[in-house]
Amino acid sequence: MNIPKRRGHLITEQRNPRSEDLDRKPLAEILALINDEDATVPGAVRRVLPRIEAFVERVVVSFRAGGRLIYVGAGTSGRLGVLDAAECPPTYSVSTDLVQGIIAGGDPALTASVEGVEDRPQAGAESLEALDLSSRDCVLGISAGSTTPFVQGALAYARQVGAATGLLVCTGEAGLSDQADVIIPVVVGPEVITGSTRMKAGTATKLVLNMITTTAMVKINKTYGNVMVDLKALNDKLWDRGSRIVADLAGLSHEEAFELLKRTDGEVKTALAMQLRGWGAQESRRRLQLADGSLRQVLESVG
Repeated sequence: MNIPKRRGHLITEQRNPRSEDLDRKPLAEILALINDEDATVPGAVRRVLPRIEAFVERVVVSFRAGGRLIYVGAGTSGRLGVLDAAECPPTYSVSTDLVQGIIAGGDPALTASVEGVEDRPQAGAESLEALDLSSRDCVLGISAGSTTPFVQGALAYARQVGAATGLLVCTGEAGLSDQADVIIPVVVGPEVITGSTRMKAGTATKLVLNMITTTAMVKINKTYGNVMVDLKALNDKLWDRGSRIVADLAGLSHEEAFELLKRTDGEVKTALAMQLRGWGAQESRRRLQLADGSLRQVLESVG
């Protein structure tokens, strides 16, 4: 094995002076310190909102063109990408293909460390090649320290095929401009435990990924206001939620809403269009399709 590349210059690898005597502090002080450090993360995210916006614009373009959003990461970064991707289908009734998460080492790496894979750029490229990546897709590399070879290889391949690219890091952006179209540098500072990027860096990553998929889904008409109307009831919890949404927006009792929802096979948007525009289920679905799924456009349209 060769001597590993030195990364001590990265802010994610530096010691936090506030926690240098951590093991000597009482429990209450340790918890307060962690909480104080975590409280700095939203501010770091706010400072890069224009970068996040620039990347989301590319995601929306990809979705409208029939493309996908693909996260690529290793370790904590990879797990958070897989988590965010997994939460999109049940929340917004989208295909499991629309948002995907790739972690170095594959599924086994979700629960255990898979050594060596993250150090191979070619493995990152091959992971995207296996998905038949195209120029319609959008790829976000996630690398807290910005130096993960697996992520670098994936982004290089994505740019080669013409996909839109972004790189989310928790360091400065110096020297990264040639790796992706949009660099998102959320600088959260040294961790309470030196190098433990599952802490502040992980929190920042989760916040940013939530923002990316949430805003993109809003812009492709998956919500009406702040309500997840593109919901299809598939279990008791979702039948209850769907009935409550229909009841609230259509002015029905819970029982009436449930009966209406049953007539649409659990499709909330269709049920609302039926009740509020007086159409049948088939016509409601047709109108929604013509409006690119926008319930607001359907409800506010004339004629």
